[in-house]
Amino acid sequence: MRGAPTALRLRLGPLRAQVRRRSLAVGGLAAGASAVLLVVALGSGTFPVAPAEVVGVLAGWNDDPLLQTVVREWRLPRALGALGVGALLGIAGALFQTVTRNPLASPDILGLSSGAFTGMLASLVLFSASWPALVAGSLLGASATAAAIWLLAWQDGLQGFRLIVVGIGVSAMLSSLNTWMLLQIELETAMFASAWGAGSLNGVTAEAVAGALVCAVPFAAVAFSLAPRLRQLELGDDLAAATGARPHLVRSLALLVGVVLVAAATTVGGPIAFVALAAPQIGRLLARTPHLSLGVSALVGATVLVASDLIAQHLLPAPLPVGVVTVSVGGAYLVLMIVLEVRRRV
Repeated sequence: MRGAPTALRLRLGPLRAQVRRRSLAVGGLAAGASAVLLVVALGSGTFPVAPAEVVGVLAGWNDDPLLQTVVREWRLPRALGALGVGALLGIAGALFQTVTRNPLASPDILGLSSGAFTGMLASLVLFSASWPALVAGSLLGASATAAAIWLLAWQDGLQGFRLIVVGIGVSAMLSSLNTWMLLQIELETAMFASAWGAGSLNGVTAEAVAGALVCAVPFAAVAFSLAPRLRQLELGDDLAAATGARPHLVRSLALLVGVVLVAAATTVGGPIAFVALAAPQIGRLLARTPHLSLGVSALVGATVLVASDLIAQHLLPAPLPVGVVTVSVGGAYLVLMIVLEVRRRV
């Protein structure tokens, strides 16, 4: 007797996809967890709001002016920023890890987040703190860093381990450059930039979140459209080319999309570390799939960052930037991954 099929065929207009049932279940659980954490985040603070009242405000059933102000104007931009940034980092991490075939290859490890922050600092110093200038600086910084890493790591092809080593070196150089620039600017601006550089969602505005998502959503759509081609790359370049894919074009497009997503995320919360590294692998382990799912990675990334921001705001003796929490948790995860990678290579 044959069991139920493990995959479902989905169709939306001209788009078709085959999704494993377990991936759908994991994605649904992550989406549910994100929704619950969102309600908790909107209700937590010096003025607590009950979950039912939060849901009422979001649904438009509760028109209390005070609750509208607290939930919608004060807390909602930050919570949505955490969801959006986490999702963008999850997708970017899955793209980089798939293209390089290495679970340690993530935008923050490779130095792209530091490069985006360098570009933002340069625009802050040379031009202004306007949002368009910061976005342009972030995008240029991440793109220039990606190009430099690509050129330095290229040697008869692009090898994942070499890419990571070069990326770590470039990241260290950029961190030194960022520190030097912070020492050259005015104290007030330096304090603002330092808090931002630690990875913080303090002061996130609805305009910044909306602007980043408007820039990033079309590129995220491109990433999902590339998913079937990325699966073909897992077969190797020769087999992928034989089955209709163009490996170099797909790889370049995927990295370009990943750079843009990281730049957009950095404009909202600064260089938040380890979410892009951990979210795709956590999603793969939960879904038990041989490949990284972009959708599951996005949902897991959103859940991880919202939970980390709740811890940073409310569960520690003093509020801290969310980047401090993700670094603390992600550091242990990185050590574990390095040990497993070394054992696999021995």
